[in-house]
Order: sequence, then C-alpha cells, then structure tokens
Amino acid sequence: MMHVPVVHSMTNGETVMASADVGAPAERVFRALVTDEVERWWGSTDTYRMVDWSADLRVGGRWKVTVRTADGKDLPASGEFLDIEAPRRIVQTRAYAWDHPTLGRRQTTVAWLLQPIATGTRIIICHGGFAGLSDAAAEHAEGWGRALSWLQAYVDAGRPAAA
Repeated sequence: MMHVPVVHSMTNGETVMASADVGAPAERVFRALVTDEVERWWGSTDTYRMVDWSADLRVGGRWKVTVRTADGKDLPASGEFLDIEAPRRIVQTRAYAWDHPTLGRRQTTVAWLLQPIATGTRIIICHGGFAGLSDAAAEHAEGWGRALSWLQAYVDAGRPAAA
C-alpha cells in the first residue's frame, strides 16, 4: 500500500489538533521527537531552524530548545515532561522565554500521541492552553501543520524537507 503524505491541522480557538501519517514505526518517530535528532528536521531556511535541543527525558524532567529565525534571531522555549510512555505518548508543558506576539510567555501543554497504523505511525498532536487567545491558536495550528510536514518528510525519506 502506498503512503500518501497528508497533514491535518485545526483549532477551535482554544485547542489545536494536528495529525499526520508517516511511513515509519512509532519507535523511529519517537526518537526523532525526543533526541537532538529533532535539530535535523524541525525547520526550514525560510522560517526557522532548531539550533539547540536538550531534554531530561523523564516525568518531571525539563527540556529546552532554541530556534534561530531566517533573519538570525534566537528564540528560546522550554518546559517540563508531564507524562512519557515510550514510544506511544509524550505530554509536556511549553512556554516561550520571549514575548511571542500572540501568546506572550503563557505556558501551554502539548500532547503527542503515536499510533501504529498499517503504513507506519499516525502522529496526533493536541496543544491546549490558548483560552482567550484565538489568534495564537490559529497561528500555532498553522505551525503544527508545517512542523508535521517537516517531520513527515524527514522520517519518510530519511532527510529534511526541501526549504
């Protein structure tokens, strides 16, 4: 059966839901999400790239990342792992350490679910905590769609998506 890359992303103004199917087992996808391998696929030359990822992968462990924008600005974010069930689920808090234009420094929660399917793995993201900030939710829905496309291309082809 041929794998057709499709990404879905939407919001109701308070929560973002996004999903994509990738042609790889959940163990492979999980590794791409929680190790510094994330720096190889998250981003593009015309948006931003991850340049510094670290994580203490345990419940209560902290993670942090810096993304570098196309114009060279560094934007850090960090959070805590609330739940980890390798290779099926990751739940983590997330907050920017800079004043995001639509979200500020509000802490949100991201849940990654990795579900085995016949052609590989279905990745489902539920990102909550946008109550009262529908513009931020819409922006993040678009961003999750973009990030899942990058992950999908990387995992499916073993290389980053074209810029």
